[in-house]
Amino acid sequence: SKKYDQNQGGYGYSNSENPYNKQYGQYDYSQPTGYPSPGMMQPQQPYTGQIFQPTQTYTPSASQSMYSNSFEDEPPLLEELGINFDHIWQKTLTVLHPLKAADGSIMNETDLAGPMVFCLAFGATLLLSGKIQFGYVYGISAIGCLAMYCLLNLMSMTGVSFGCVASVLGYCLLPMIILSSFGVLFSLQGMMGIIITATIIGWCSFSASKIFISALAMDGQQLLVAYPCALLYGVFALISVF
Repeated sequence: SKKYDQNQGGYGYSNSENPYNKQYGQYDYSQPTGYPSPGMMQPQQPYTGQIFQPTQTYTPSASQSMYSNSFEDEPPLLEELGINFDHIWQKTLTVLHPLKAADGSIMNETDLAGPMVFCLAFGATLLLSGKIQFGYVYGISAIGCLAMYCLLNLMSMTGVSFGCVASVLGYCLLPMIILSSFGVLFSLQGMMGIIITATIIGWCSFSASKIFISALAMDGQQLLVAYPCALLYGVFALISVF
């Protein structure tokens, strides 16, 4: 035992110098530790809701409300594409009623939905009479719109866009569809056909010149505008007759 005590003293393992050299049962639990005691924990907030009736805690974010407002404020798809059936109907009535006053604000819009439909209808009625003339219809329309665009910009003080000229000339093609429909039923190469053709040409040119005069404020120049319009629609009439 003395030898064992000497070995302990030589190595320096004594209870006074080494605080970790204690028995497991002698550990001092009175020292404070880093873990909170159960009494120091914060009390939980009581649940104020009712059974099967949860409280509303979700609120939409600002971005979601912005997107919802933008979707509600967006115009319809047809208006974004420039298709307004009310304006199309008003323009069609203006063409069909030559003595009706034209609304310059509506006629000055670039609306090509109605003209495209009328050009297709004109080609379809020619096809019913055995004439495949779709290429001539679109080619003459493009050349005529370009010529009228240059002429009206020289004559008017305000100027006009190419889309407006194409829109007006396309809408005034509607009486020519009536002429080609007559060509399906009977021949237009007799005296009666000549009278009907001249009437339709005058109808188209008068309607187009009336619209151009009201849209461009060209008072007193309707006959000057109606003459080149009559030349253009006369070419369409020749296609319908022959």
